[in-house]
Amino acid sequence: MFKIATLNKISPVGLNRFKPAYEIVEGMESPVDVSGVLVRSQNMLEMDFDSALLAIARAGAGVNNIPLDKCADQGIVVFNTPGANANAVKELVLAALIISARNIDTGIAWVNQIAKDPATEDVSKAVEKGKGQFAGNEIAGKTLGVVGLGAIGAMVANSALALGMKVAGYDPYLSPAAAARLNPEVEIIENLEDLLPKADFVTLHLPALDSTKGMVNKDLLSHFKDGAILLNFSRDKLVEEGDIIEALDNGTLRKYITDFITPGIAGKENVTSMPHLGASTEEAEDNCAAMAVDELMDYIENGVIRNSVNFPAVKLSGDEDGTVWEGTRVAVLTKGEPDPVKLASAMFADKEILEIAGGVRDDYGYALLQTKDTIESVPKVEGVIKVRVLTRD
Repeated sequence: MFKIATLNKISPVGLNRFKPAYEIVEGMESPVDVSGVLVRSQNMLEMDFDSALLAIARAGAGVNNIPLDKCADQGIVVFNTPGANANAVKELVLAALIISARNIDTGIAWVNQIAKDPATEDVSKAVEKGKGQFAGNEIAGKTLGVVGLGAIGAMVANSALALGMKVAGYDPYLSPAAAARLNPEVEIIENLEDLLPKADFVTLHLPALDSTKGMVNKDLLSHFKDGAILLNFSRDKLVEEGDIIEALDNGTLRKYITDFITPGIAGKENVTSMPHLGASTEEAEDNCAAMAVDELMDYIENGVIRNSVNFPAVKLSGDEDGTVWEGTRVAVLTKGEPDPVKLASAMFADKEILEIAGGVRDDYGYALLQTKDTIESVPKVEGVIKVRVLTRD
């Protein structure tokens, strides 16, 4: 029996995918004596983990609430669910584009204010008289700059084209697979500073990393087209809020639309803050939960790593099509080892290894091997964090 802790409310669509061999435990303050954890937004940064914990799966994309290095040092694989909530975020970004261009949010707030004002004698006449102040622009023909062309960024770019916009994209790590998802009409620009002066709207679709923290600062904002609208549905840490406010005050930015409310921007003029609604749809929560559960089970039962953020992706032949394997698999997690496959092969050189695969992600490595032999003991080797032996009759 494998025990799984859920630290937030997880969609039943995902939980129902667990096999009978799994027991679900809800709301543990600190995961103890569990094989896996399912989490959404709960802060795990100060939690302690015991040796039984094998993996944590985040039902969503962002993992800034999980101590990745600490987990890696303990041999705990952390998964996320890239793309599972992409459509939900894409739809909200498109809504924000139109809301900001047409001043819909400020117009609605104004109408509500008039309607509640006891001095208003005729709401219809008052609204008709003052509506001109909210005249906006159409997005068709305008240029959207998409910064980050992963699953969400690519969907936003393609949809904006379908709405009649011109689209320019920037992503220094654009993979061939990601490029294939893009409409060929999306203009790829190699330097961000060259994209920004063209864009009437700029939308951010980047992870919150040390390298991206505060990237939208006074220097970068100086390259923006005057009067541009900035949309941030990625993370608040990507922007320097003081510099954003200054850019709004001096006209560099016309509006800042974000899904992350913080004290520094709350209530500021020309700032529209949404209550973190990006992935808040039933469909996205179902998709994220289902993917997270599948990742946990695949790792616990088969040693397969997909969509990990702290260890490399590794699988053996047959894992892609669900072929049932027999015998023994050994999973070896390493730190500071440049060739985990070579290391694992040496550790079990006395066994007949039928297949082995592995890789390295930053300082952490993973090797997965299969054999028909029984593993009775595991040698202790420098650089090895954890070894798991999986058997199947």
